[in-house]
Amino acid sequence: MKKFVNFLKNYKTMLLLILAMIIGAIAGLIFKEDATIVKPLGDLFLNLMFVIIVPLVFLTIALAVAKVKHPKRLGKIMISTVVIFLITSVIAVVIGFACTYFVDLVDAGDNAVIRELFDGSQADDADLNFLERTVQLISVDDFTGLLSKENVIALLVCALIVGFAMRMSKEKAEPLLKVMESAHSVVFNFIKITMYYAPIGIGCYFASYVGTFGASIATGFLKVAILYAVVALAYYVIMYSLYAFIAGGVKGLKVWWQNILPSTFTALATCSSAACIPINIDSAKKMNVSEDVADTTISLATNLHQDGSMIGSVFKIMFLVCLFGTNIADPGTTFQILLTALVASVLISAVPIGGGTISEMVIISMMGYPVAALPVLTMIATVIDAPATALNAVGDTSCSLLVSRVVDGKDWVSGQEEKSKRKK
Repeated sequence: MKKFVNFLKNYKTMLLLILAMIIGAIAGLIFKEDATIVKPLGDLFLNLMFVIIVPLVFLTIALAVAKVKHPKRLGKIMISTVVIFLITSVIAVVIGFACTYFVDLVDAGDNAVIRELFDGSQADDADLNFLERTVQLISVDDFTGLLSKENVIALLVCALIVGFAMRMSKEKAEPLLKVMESAHSVVFNFIKITMYYAPIGIGCYFASYVGTFGASIATGFLKVAILYAVVALAYYVIMYSLYAFIAGGVKGLKVWWQNILPSTFTALATCSSAACIPINIDSAKKMNVSEDVADTTISLATNLHQDGSMIGSVFKIMFLVCLFGTNIADPGTTFQILLTALVASVLISAVPIGGGTISEMVIISMMGYPVAALPVLTMIATVIDAPATALNAVGDTSCSLLVSRVVDGKDWVSGQEEKSKRKK
């Protein structure tokens, strides 16, 4: 009974949102276009999320930079960790793209109707060259432009600069830092209050979508959930086994599968990568990863390396690509999708609160889709949450094995075993 209560506690929000989506889908199928009558209730949720986006992005990013302490230089461990994070992240994004490239996640139908429903259209910047589009994306020509949800990338860049400026100001910035921390706490609680209404808002939005597009949109989310689960399982078994073998050969593969399941089940049970940190570190040490490598790599990886989120970002982008009928045959569009998935995951992965929403706004901004598509990405994040968290958590331990291979050499598994025996 206690385990069941803990399960409900950990999954309460996700279960409520999924239930709301199911009820909304049924209502949309039954009432068809008449279901759009509840769309204003969905708009209310969307508006609540929109008004908090600007302060959320600014405060979260600026504080994240301003509060960073100068880490100790750990030389080879730190360099190896960052390089391996980057390589494995790129691999995750490419695999996610390859698994969705030939799959129509949703049958969009009439794209003009979709744009009208979302009350927006894709950015019309075809006449701008690459440099002009980049400048337009990362900056605005007036301060008030930063207060618009349409310019979230420019706001993010500004927040980074403000964070560095506060670090340069040192103790003189302390009063401002305290005010911003207080404001950030209020913003977080605003989101917490808003999420109490989320099941109603998401349910009404979903009823409106299904009523307008028919069963195709509902089928699209189900297809995403199933395909992501299959991809996640394949990635878990194949890629992490490959990483373990590369790191330690047959012995590395053996110790990996002997010790990784506790972390996996903890991630699935809690939907929290942070909750897996102590178990991941313990598992890594049982795999004969040295203490300094395990502590450093896994602590960094929890925030900076998220395979599940990387693949999830690709799924979100590809869903919108299908929904809006974007042509992905162009190599430039392919590069844009891969780059957006990386930026949305890597850049925001260190954000402790509200990172999901910011990441989704980065996707929308960089891909040029209307901001009203945000609930669509929220729904996708909900249906892939559990397997994504499992990949995020397990991938942290996997990286510690690869770092051990670089730092301690090819015999790190046996070497750590011998050290343990001598201590005994």
